[in-house]
Amino acid sequence: MRNANATLLSGLSAIALLMASCATAMPAPPAAQQPQATAAPPAAPAATEAPAPAAPAGDRASLVVAYNSPEKWANWGGVLKAFSAKTGLQAPSDPKNSGQTLAALKAEAAAPQADTAYFGIVFGIQAGDADLLAPYKPAGFDEIPAGLKDPEGRWMTIHQGTVAFLVNTKVLGDTPVPQCWADLLKPEYKDKVGFLDPTQAAIGYSVATAANLALGGTLDNWDPGIQYLAQLKANGLQLPAQTATALVQQGEIPILIDADFNGYQLKNNNDAPVEVVIPCEGSIAIPYVIGLVKGAPNPEGGKKLLDFVLSDEGQALFAQSYLRPIRQIAMDPKLAEGMLPASAYEKVIVPDYAKMRAVQEQFNERWKAEVVQ
Repeated sequence: MRNANATLLSGLSAIALLMASCATAMPAPPAAQQPQATAAPPAAPAATEAPAPAAPAGDRASLVVAYNSPEKWANWGGVLKAFSAKTGLQAPSDPKNSGQTLAALKAEAAAPQADTAYFGIVFGIQAGDADLLAPYKPAGFDEIPAGLKDPEGRWMTIHQGTVAFLVNTKVLGDTPVPQCWADLLKPEYKDKVGFLDPTQAAIGYSVATAANLALGGTLDNWDPGIQYLAQLKANGLQLPAQTATALVQQGEIPILIDADFNGYQLKNNNDAPVEVVIPCEGSIAIPYVIGLVKGAPNPEGGKKLLDFVLSDEGQALFAQSYLRPIRQIAMDPKLAEGMLPASAYEKVIVPDYAKMRAVQEQFNERWKAEVVQ
């Protein structure tokens, strides 16, 4: 990745070597926020900020509406089930993606319907800038590195993944598993590649960013990425709007460019014939954030959910889906055994997410004009 920050790469490499020596470590260490895998740190301290509680009426007081919490994504199904068992509050899964969540919050700003909202980090920054989120700092907030949270607590990272190829090897048959971004342009992969619409889904925009940076672009120069994506579109690129990991397992999209943890889940939890590949030219880390909705109908319930997702229990539940928790918690060593070695992540960088957000609309305009037309 020609424009990657040399210092950052050096740091990643050093941490990668450290992780390689740790049998229980999670790979893909993006800078200093990588959790320690074997030590069991003290439980998170109590929340440091508690705005005045509100009292929703009737059944709404026992319901927490968590936008963008798909049951099959990041083990949200297991997290919400455990949260309900612990608190007695109902918390159904919600299938929206990041873009749909942001659009819903904007449309409902005068009368919010959700209590919490979860996004890829770029969309979370946008929601905070639009004054759609309220400040709240759960216990453990101080452990989140600067740059991965709003200083006032409007949004905060709860876990991270990496952009990767998820490849159904059974569908490919004798065709080699692609190892590089450039491979995906070859005729043998025509109509076999897909990723989520980058104008709608955070992971989609992360994929576009990863390709651009890996192929020599910068956040100020999208030419390499746009040219590559246009070629990929001409080679039959599919662009689903919703979470599409099931389509990989079913073989409808044999090569999905998505988050690595979704591939590990398919391979290790669903016994699917799926390989996870970190592109040889490089990739990026993808943090996911959560925030309390401003004017939420049940703010106390929303705060309890934020408390839970940053607790040791919540972080461990997310880790079961092969996400890297943002807090340092004890990890199940079996998780690392089902993942690529740390060396596979040596070309993973941490981009400037605020800059990614700042140039997102410029990218969207070029995507619509030059890629999908």
